[in-house]
Amino acid sequence: MNLTILAGPLLRRADPSRLVFWLASREELAFRLCLPDREPLLFSGEGQRQLRVGESCFIQLLDLRLDEPLPTDTRLSYDLQWRRPGEQDWHGMAEWGRELCYEGESLPSLVIRSKLDSLLHGSCRKPHHAAPDGLVAADAWLGERHSQPAQRPAQLMLSGDQIYADDVAGPMLTAIHQLIGKLGLYGEELEGALVADSDELFASPLNYYRREQLLPGTRENVPLQKRFFEGARKPIFTTSSAANHLITLAEVLAMYLLVWSPVPWQLLPEDRPQLDGDLAERYRHERERLAAFVDGLPAVRRLLAHMSTLMIFDDHDVTDDWNLTAGWEQSAYGHPFSKRIIGNALAGYLICQGWGNDPDAFAGDPLERLQAWSEQPDGERQDQLIDTLLTFDGWQYQLDTQPRLLVLDTRTRRWRSESSLNRPSGLMDWEALTELQGEMLNQESVVVVSPTPVFGVKLIEVIQKIFTWLGKPLLVDAENWMAHKGTANVILNIFRHARTPANYVILSGDVHYSFMYDIRLRHRGGEPHIWQITSSGIKNEFPRRLLDVLDRLNRWLYAPRSPLNWFTRRRKLRITPHSPVGASTGERLLNRAGIGYVRFNEQGEPVCVQQITAEGAVDFIEPVTQPALVRQPDQGADQS
Repeated sequence: MNLTILAGPLLRRADPSRLVFWLASREELAFRLCLPDREPLLFSGEGQRQLRVGESCFIQLLDLRLDEPLPTDTRLSYDLQWRRPGEQDWHGMAEWGRELCYEGESLPSLVIRSKLDSLLHGSCRKPHHAAPDGLVAADAWLGERHSQPAQRPAQLMLSGDQIYADDVAGPMLTAIHQLIGKLGLYGEELEGALVADSDELFASPLNYYRREQLLPGTRENVPLQKRFFEGARKPIFTTSSAANHLITLAEVLAMYLLVWSPVPWQLLPEDRPQLDGDLAERYRHERERLAAFVDGLPAVRRLLAHMSTLMIFDDHDVTDDWNLTAGWEQSAYGHPFSKRIIGNALAGYLICQGWGNDPDAFAGDPLERLQAWSEQPDGERQDQLIDTLLTFDGWQYQLDTQPRLLVLDTRTRRWRSESSLNRPSGLMDWEALTELQGEMLNQESVVVVSPTPVFGVKLIEVIQKIFTWLGKPLLVDAENWMAHKGTANVILNIFRHARTPANYVILSGDVHYSFMYDIRLRHRGGEPHIWQITSSGIKNEFPRRLLDVLDRLNRWLYAPRSPLNWFTRRRKLRITPHSPVGASTGERLLNRAGIGYVRFNEQGEPVCVQQITAEGAVDFIEPVTQPALVRQPDQGADQS
């Protein structure tokens, strides 16, 4: 395996007149792209932004604009070649990337679809979870149909928690620190911390499984770790832990390399930290799970080289409960150390995820600040970069496909509660929702990517509301679209607007189980028609017994004729669940890690909805021979 290219290439955008790639290299390199029947195309000027992030690590942001458009619905092999400064010979992928090819191929390939007629989607990929990796299942699925352009999805959509910056296994943290040393990733000073800089952090006895003890206190003498990481101690719904929370930018960048590519793992020794007792046993157990994750990385790297992949953040890409309440924001951003932790994760997101979604959106101040830090990585420039990103409001984006794809930022443009600092903020504020409505006007159909489901499981939302009344929203991740009255009313009014689409498909993740709802407005002749399709997690699952209980109770309490339906914000909606095909009687929630697949008809309606898993595909719509959605009879009120 060639070790010059550390990770990638990730194919980020594939349009007829533009190709965008992301990769990481150990050296400064020049790149060119060879396509069938064309002269080699050199990445130069603004088309290649080379960010040095360490002594031996460069992030390559490659953006190629084409004078002659590429054909659509055609399989195009490509050869991304590199050479060192001063060299004449180019190194092709037959030399350094053969493992990226499917059987029988000598090069990877891409397909630019003329319509958004199908896509893969999912979220929540935690490396040390016991579940199989859904991206490995997606690679096997694509391998069966990659030679048939019409069968290849138009996009792979990763809708949040591509990394878990706040829930890191001990062996992963070991690998992160080894990779930082191997590549010389830049260190940093840590203002307001109990350790002076990253070197002192890594050498601290609290470095493994005790990092929450390093966090300072707020002015009110409420320990910051209690407020900043309170959501990490939730005995009911999750076992997430802040004990190994990533802190420095180098740690964040190293983790991205380690979750997307097998190459960095080839550079690392077998050393492990000195741990005693229960921590040593925990480390051993996590190491076994992580080994299975690493074994699947060649398949993941191959998938990302073949599929145009879009991404958006959710909380774990930065930290659990990120911007959940206005009070949380005051505590987290009011101290320089916690602000740096959040800012480092957001900078890592920009470098490794955000830029590739929409390079033009970052062409001004964000990339200028990033380039300035790359050229002189000191604390002042790092703070300037973070300040810029914390006020940036362009993380959302759209694709002018048919149907139009709208990807929502539900994390940084919050509608803060005016009644209490500790009540959950709305997932999008009025201004952001108004912009969203403008993007939808006069469209026949749209696909909306909301990291959190717009229409979730009603009982779970009620439990979250009860904890909010008790002043403990952080304990249950009280983040849903209906938790904030203003946000809930506006999003529902958007659906009711006469000039917004007749068909909406909402793709979501976040919740660690999968489900599908068919939604219509009452008293409006069935228009608009809304589908909530949730696929989660890619490598994460909900506690099985707990989910079975919640699913059963939800069916009882919110049955079609239950009077409780009239106390919900969704009482004007008729919501019909689609049970997984072959599931137990009444079961509506699928608790199986994998990747979602959706295929649309000409009107933008879903005609095939599946969860692709290591054990095979599970359908949410009974397979039919013609492209028409199987309708279920109207059964009354909100059944979710």
